Amino acid sequence: MSDTTTQSVLFPALVSKPVHVVFDERAMSSDGGGLLLKAADEKLGLISALAGCLRDDRQAGKVKHSLEEALGQRVYGIALGYPDANDAARLADDPIHKLMIGRDPIRGARLASQPTISRMENAVGRGELLEMSKTLTKTVLDRHKRRLGRRAKKTKIILDFDPTDDPTHGQQELSFFHGYYGTYCYLPLIGTIQFGKEKKQYLLCSVLRPGNACAHAGFVAITRRILEQVRAVFPKSRIIVRLDGGFGAPVVLDFLEEAGVEYVVGLGNTKPLKRRANQAMVQARREYRATGITQQVYGETLFKTKTTWAHKRRVVFKAEVVVHPDRDPKNNTRFVVTNLTMTPKNVYKFYCGRGDAENRIKELKNDLAMDRTSCSRFLANQFRVLLTAAAYVIMQEIQISARHSDCAHAQVSTIRNLLLKLAARVVVSARRIVIHLPRQFPGLPAWQRVALATGAHVP
Repeated sequence: MSDTTTQSVLFPALVSKPVHVVFDERAMSSDGGGLLLKAADEKLGLISALAGCLRDDRQAGKVKHSLEEALGQRVYGIALGYPDANDAARLADDPIHKLMIGRDPIRGARLASQPTISRMENAVGRGELLEMSKTLTKTVLDRHKRRLGRRAKKTKIILDFDPTDDPTHGQQELSFFHGYYGTYCYLPLIGTIQFGKEKKQYLLCSVLRPGNACAHAGFVAITRRILEQVRAVFPKSRIIVRLDGGFGAPVVLDFLEEAGVEYVVGLGNTKPLKRRANQAMVQARREYRATGITQQVYGETLFKTKTTWAHKRRVVFKAEVVVHPDRDPKNNTRFVVTNLTMTPKNVYKFYCGRGDAENRIKELKNDLAMDRTSCSRFLANQFRVLLTAAAYVIMQEIQISARHSDCAHAQVSTIRNLLLKLAARVVVSARRIVIHLPRQFPGLPAWQRVALATGAHVP
């Protein structure tokens, strides 16, 4: 049986009666909740702003799909779980997908095809990608300035940056073998922002880098641009940059100090640093022998390398004896360099908070397929990464709108399954469009809350 020609199937003995399944509903969609994406984007103005960064060199008389329509189709598709341009062929007549980009869901023209989408992805240049990155960051910052209200004047801002691997499986440009990850890959750099005592991080930037880049490659240029944008929107904010050990290079530390921000950056376990923490480790061992459980001792020292650091810096360390059942106790020493004035224990606990930012990377990769960078051109793959970032920003807007509901802290996959993946029947009349959704589904209260928060009202 071909899935493109079979219009019905029969289960003769599945339940008490034969079950006949007929594929004959042209005005139905499995993405009925996708209207929330459209509503959230209208509140942000993100896709329109990103489309404004693109140059359209096509002949006007031959254009059937505007760049904003094609961009919206692609971003909404990624959010709904269709990360490939090939999915365009199967979704070309979906009424909800047509409705999301402003077309009549029944009589409107088909959506852009895979070749049209691919041409758009491969036509974007370096300057356009930079403008899109700036626009994405500005949209996020402006949104949270409105959300925070008066709190935005002197809020504390935490910026986290993390690299991740993006395995490649073809002849992608600038894909190289990376010894640490053991595969050919790209190395995207993800930046998030956190406000005050809030626990949630919000995506701020997503930059694709070659597979042979070091952890801090491009960090200074990217962060300089982001700091300018953050200070333009939050001029009186206190900014703290939090980085893992791969960023502990002198050029990074010098830049952060010149930029006038606070920072806490992981360091490697070098022999000179271990000697500074030796006394604390002896104390941790002594406490372990007295209690038989895991022990930590925190401390600090002023440290300067022989040649690479221009001056002494505050290094905080944790000397730990880790106890696991059926294993010998293990020494575990960790170091961070910082200009924060908190106690050593509080500095290290604050540094450990960066672990939650890694969950944003997991959502980008596992839920939105950010690593579907299968174009041959590097810039086309960077464009795809930005489209995924845009989809994630819209999904985070839905999370904000779902506060005080069961989906307030839900991951992207949960939001998609509960709120967006809904069977819908579309009815178009002369006066209005009616979307018929299930009377009962688990996410109904949250769906209604999000709808009201993004511009809907009760008729």
